[in-house]
Amino acid sequence: MRVEIWSDIACPWCYVGKARFEKALAAFPHHDEVEVVHRSFELDPGRAKGDVQPVITMLTRKYGMSETQAQAGEDNLGAQAAAEGLDYRTRGRDHGNTFDMHRLLHFAKERGRQDELIQILYRANFAEERSVFTEGDVRLVELAVEAGLDADAVREVLADPAAYADEVRADEREAAQLGANGVPFFVLDRKYGVSGAQPAEVFTQALSQAWGERSPLQPVGQDDAEACGPDGCAVPQH
Repeated sequence: MRVEIWSDIACPWCYVGKARFEKALAAFPHHDEVEVVHRSFELDPGRAKGDVQPVITMLTRKYGMSETQAQAGEDNLGAQAAAEGLDYRTRGRDHGNTFDMHRLLHFAKERGRQDELIQILYRANFAEERSVFTEGDVRLVELAVEAGLDADAVREVLADPAAYADEVRADEREAAQLGANGVPFFVLDRKYGVSGAQPAEVFTQALSQAWGERSPLQPVGQDDAEACGPDGCAVPQH
């Protein structure tokens, strides 16, 4: 079974939601047979690469809330993250463009390191003092290497704005087609959708339901047609 997760590194509920989903997945009896794929979704796709501002400033300008309200929201998110065993800095974080991170996540997927990289990017953005936005490619290369990727290969990807750009845009178009206008958004076997950082119990229910309703393959044609198998290939007898 495949679970696809549309998310953004700048999305705190994606950070929390991933932890809740993974709690449910770890307890799921068939977890070894579940493939998890991370898909791209930018919360702020129109932001220029060098446009970085404090999270509180972004929240007040984007949602028209007061600084007090914005900070209260951050404090609540910190508490929610702590409940899932996650570190979360409620003061001093910044916000910026995540397109290059999504490009790197597609590169990491090809190398089998996507889940490692997204978790490291989340930790760096939400829990560490150093910014993932203000230090440019240097910081992203460090984090990618920590995830097990080759530094020179990562630099090549970052130096080429077209590298994996089509893959990111394709994910975003697909999210729109599926009706996802916010993240996190979880799609189970292209049959069930779970929106938001739901409690682990909801993910448990969704996994069980999707697993139980998988459709077995319906054979078409003759069962005895010639084929190759572990013991070799059938040779027609005349």
